[in-house]
Amino acid sequence: MTLLDLRGVTAAYGHVQALFGVDLAVAEGEAVALMGRNGMGKTTTVRCLTRMMPAGGVLDFAGRDLRALASHDAARLGIGLVPEGRRIFAGLTVRENLTVAARRGPWGLAGVHDLFPVLAERAGQAGGTLSGGEQQMLAIGRALMTNPRLLVLDEATEGLAPVIRAQIWDAVGRLKAAGLALLLIDKSLAEMRSVMDRAVILERGRSVWAGAPEEITGQVAARYLGV
Repeated sequence: MTLLDLRGVTAAYGHVQALFGVDLAVAEGEAVALMGRNGMGKTTTVRCLTRMMPAGGVLDFAGRDLRALASHDAARLGIGLVPEGRRIFAGLTVRENLTVAARRGPWGLAGVHDLFPVLAERAGQAGGTLSGGEQQMLAIGRALMTNPRLLVLDEATEGLAPVIRAQIWDAVGRLKAAGLALLLIDKSLAEMRSVMDRAVILERGRSVWAGAPEEITGQVAARYLGV
């Protein structure tokens, strides 16, 4: 069953158009990678589906028209965002970061601590004093505490050490195995291949390629991803 359905999505920053026609779908329990070079519209697409900016076209989630919703309503509907740059609450403790937006559901403190044990060890520590990798784990845990139906991870491993990246991707794999729908935005094709079911590639604000991970040939990667 299709959970997220974006068709012909357009968006602009003032008079500068950024999206010219994005098509993207995520089914229940599916992991989809949204890919493309820098500046091609990936984060803008995320802003549109999380209702942080207006958009045209079809934006449906769980049978609801997202265009009619504010960002907090989209979150309540079941869209969880792990934003680029983490954006944790630096002055709150780890526990407070996790519980501030918690909603009832299968994900609670115990589940997040099982996924990232370090967050249990740092429960009383201010979020701003954590390492970059720990802050990223906290950002993921905070999103999970909203008990989303779709988890959107925007550059969740950018700038992290390889050992921390491996821990993050292991956690993403566990989330997929648990049946959570995922939308992944990341530059690492090699790491995303292990968890994604499909990929959609953007170029200059348009969807230009879609397919299974094994169909991302060297030619496709060189043309659209600069790999």
